[in-house]
Amino acid sequence: MIVVDGVVGSGKTTLMNILKEELGVSGFEEPVTDNPILGKFYHDRKRYAFPLQIFFLNRRFRMLKEAQAKKVSSVMDRSIYGDVIFAKLLHDGGDMEKDEFDLYQDLLTNMLDHIEAPKLMIYLRADVDTAIDRIEKRGRDYEQIVERDYWERLNREYEAYFSAYNLSKLLIIEAKDYDIRDSEEDRKKVVQLVKEALAETERK
Repeated sequence: MIVVDGVVGSGKTTLMNILKEELGVSGFEEPVTDNPILGKFYHDRKRYAFPLQIFFLNRRFRMLKEAQAKKVSSVMDRSIYGDVIFAKLLHDGGDMEKDEFDLYQDLLTNMLDHIEAPKLMIYLRADVDTAIDRIEKRGRDYEQIVERDYWERLNREYEAYFSAYNLSKLLIIEAKDYDIRDSEEDRKKVVQLVKEALAETERK
C-alpha cells in the first residue's frame, strides 16, 4: 500500500490518480465529495470539528480494511496515519475540546492495532503560498473562506508530523517543484521518484 499525504491543495488526488494508472494499482480517494459535514465545518469549526474528524477516521479505517481485504496493491489519497494532524490542529486551536480529542486519540490507537503500516508514505510538501494558490484555482467555496492563519498552522503541523514519521519508508516530494497536473515531463520525474523509493523497500 502506498499513501499520498500533504496539506490541502498539495496535489494528493492528482498524484494518486497518476500512480494508479502508471503502477496499475487500485485507488482510494479521500472522502470529501460525499462528506455531509465538511462544508459545515469550514463555516463553524468549533461545532463540527469533532464529528468531522470521527467521520474521516471511520471512513479511512474502512478504506484500509477494504484495501487489505483485496490483497492487491493500492494507493491512497491521504489515510488514517496523517489524520491525527488535523485533530491536533483543531484541539490546539480551541476548536476541539480536550475530552473529544482524548476520545479521538483512543479510537485512533485502537484502529491502528488492526491495520498494517503502508509500504511507502509519500509526503507532498507544499509551502503555504503554493497550497493557497492551488486551493483558489480549485474553487471549492467552503475552502475560500478559510483564513491564511489556519493554513499556516496546518502546514506547521504537517512538518512536525513528518519530521518524526517512522512507520514506513518516507518519500518527500516538493510540490512546488513539479507541475504534475499539466506537465508530462514532471509527471514522469515524480513517477520515477516513487518507483525508486518502492525499489528501495524491496531491497530491505
